[in-house]
Amino acid sequence: MERLKNAMERARADRQIVIRPARASSTTTIRGLLPGKGTAPSDRAGVKIQYTRTATVSVDTQSLRDGRILLAEGIEGITDTYKIMRTHILQRMRANSWKTLAITSPGEGEGKTTTAINLAISLAREVNQTVLLVDLDLKRPAIGRFFTDQESLGISDYLTGETNLADILIHPGIERLVIMPGRKKITHSSEILSSPRVIQLVDELKSRYEDRIILFDMPPLFAGDDVIAFLPYVDGVMLVVEDGKISKGELAQSQDLLGDKCIGLVLNKANMAGASVGYY
Repeated sequence: MERLKNAMERARADRQIVIRPARASSTTTIRGLLPGKGTAPSDRAGVKIQYTRTATVSVDTQSLRDGRILLAEGIEGITDTYKIMRTHILQRMRANSWKTLAITSPGEGEGKTTTAINLAISLAREVNQTVLLVDLDLKRPAIGRFFTDQESLGISDYLTGETNLADILIHPGIERLVIMPGRKKITHSSEILSSPRVIQLVDELKSRYEDRIILFDMPPLFAGDDVIAFLPYVDGVMLVVEDGKISKGELAQSQDLLGDKCIGLVLNKANMAGASVGYY
């Protein structure tokens, strides 16, 4: 925790971030396209987006379902829960003209990556919305493995200057969704996340299309100072908490670290009496 405190002090000094407890309303349970600049291709009339440079991968749908990834409306019972989460997030982000949202959790194994993927798919189903899901868990990149077994380039290749941004994006066959996977583990991840290369990356992603939401799957909050280092570059943060795993004190500490950037909490793996699903 000493490392997190030091990171907070650096953030205050270098970027004038105000870290304070989240407002009561913030604790309410709420749950791509790169080539060319300008307005994204319109999909409001049901026009399919054509991916020219973005590689399309063939996904194993059964494997995704086994990994608790939701693919089809009306098949998985939890789909409606993600619709509610989607609506809350879209309302908040559109009201504030936000484009970027980070997803993290206090500790490991709480389901943040699965939640990030399912939220991205749910958002992409919203006909006026294109979505880019970015794997910024640089020490433990996992998103790409959900969608393909093939070896592919990832964000680590871009951050080390070995490839262009357009060459690392993949389209998993889900309309309006593009993924920027991770690949190699990056040891000095917090330093990378506050580097000019990442600042340039975020600025470029935000400026490409006016109607795209960008989700960043981040490392666990208590696993290091990566989230704090990246906090200035996102509009909001969603905290995924496993039911019964952390104490009230740890939850309060998580919200204190995130401050006003925390737009809400997702209670995951909840064993609700009479509930028919594993997320709530």
